Amino acid sequence: MALFQSAVLKKYTSGVVDTEIEEAWGRYTSHFHEPEIQQNIRNSKEEEYQGGFLTDLFVNVLGYTKFPASGYNLKIEQRDEKGSKKADGALLIDDKVVGIIELKGTDTTDLDKVEHQAFGYKNYHRHAEYVVISNFEKRRFYIDNAVDYFEFNLFELTKEEFKILWLCLDQKNFENGIPKKIKESSITQNEEVTKKLSLMVIIPSYFQKRNIMCVQKAFDDINMDTFTQVNK
Repeated sequence: MALFQSAVLKKYTSGVVDTEIEEAWGRYTSHFHEPEIQQNIRNSKEEEYQGGFLTDLFVNVLGYTKFPASGYNLKIEQRDEKGSKKADGALLIDDKVVGIIELKGTDTTDLDKVEHQAFGYKNYHRHAEYVVISNFEKRRFYIDNAVDYFEFNLFELTKEEFKILWLCLDQKNFENGIPKKIKESSITQNEEVTKKLSLMVIIPSYFQKRNIMCVQKAFDDINMDTFTQVNK
C-alpha cells in the first residue's frame, strides 16, 4: 500500500536539487547499477553480503557512520532492549534505536515473510519508528506500522526514485525526521481530500432532497387548489 500521498511526495521531491544528490547518486549507480556486481549480489548468501550491504548503501551512499567508529549511528547485529532478539542492523539517533533493518538473501522473494520478523524486533525497541527490510535487490521502508510501505528495486532505481530514497534515509534527513513529516503531511492531505469528496456527495444530495420537497409541495398546492375548486 502507499506510504505517501502522491501530491505531497511530488512537492518534497521537487524541492530536491540535483546538486544535492549528485555525489550520492554517482556512488549509488557505480555499485548497484553495475551488472557484474548485481550478479555477484544475487549469488551471495545472506551472511556473505549482510555487512557489505549496510556499508555499500548506508555508509557509502546515505552517509551513516558504522560502529565502532566515533559518533556511530549504524549498528550491525543490534540486540533488543530485553537482550533476547537481534536485528541485522539498527539506525540510531542520540544513541537510541529508531530504525530496524532486517536483511535476507535474494533467494527470499516474498518480503511479506520478512515483515513479521522485522516488526517483531521493532516492538522490543521503545523508540523505534522505522523499519527497513531488504533482500539486497528489493527494499521496503515502513513508518510506525506494517500497513503502508514504500518499495524500491535497488537494481533498477531511477534518479527520481533515488530522490525518495534519499529523502527518507539519507542520514541528515533521517535525523531531522523528514520521512515522518512527509507521512504526516500525507495523512493531512488525504483527510482534506476525503472531506472534499464527502461534500461533493452531501451537497448534491441536499439540493436533490430540497428539489423533491419543492416539487412535492407544488403537487400538494395543486391538489389543494383542485379540491377547493371541486368543493365550491
